[in-house]
Amino acid sequence: MVYLMYLFLFGLVVGLAAVASNPSPYFAALGLVMVAGIGCGLLVGCGGSFLSLVLFLIYLGGMLVVFAYTAALAAEPYPESWGSWPVLGTMMMYLGVVLFVGVFFSKGWYEGFWVTVDEYNELSMFRGDVGGVVMMYSVGGMLLILGAWVLLLTLFVVLELTRGLSRGVLRAV
Repeated sequence: MVYLMYLFLFGLVVGLAAVASNPSPYFAALGLVMVAGIGCGLLVGCGGSFLSLVLFLIYLGGMLVVFAYTAALAAEPYPESWGSWPVLGTMMMYLGVVLFVGVFFSKGWYEGFWVTVDEYNELSMFRGDVGGVVMMYSVGGMLLILGAWVLLLTLFVVLELTRGLSRGVLRAV
């Protein structure tokens, strides 16, 4: 299981470097969907199956909207892919920085620190992800409302910024 988690972490780091180094929005949106899937695999490995499912559905819907916006706004006939030399060089630079920081901070770390949520399941009545959902809705209710308000405000700002020279989306009837 630890090797599978290492594989997920390696895929997450490489995918995030690929998204950060790519100037084309087509491949960046595709990379974000792949990174979201790998991150949800990490969450499943750590015992958060419900949180992983909810996160993947939210990311999938959000990335569908982002991909539709990028396809509409940045219509390039020949976008740069992950195999082109400038993108590959930038990605290798990002991976080198991650490798340097990982080696610098890895002193004293070993696999024994990696304890999943269900490792101590005989001491609890609930699974780890169910307890997290309860805490999110009980203690973090105001934060959820604030997050929904900020997302709605962001939607209005994006719609107003991308209206171009036309009359706009937000107008008096």
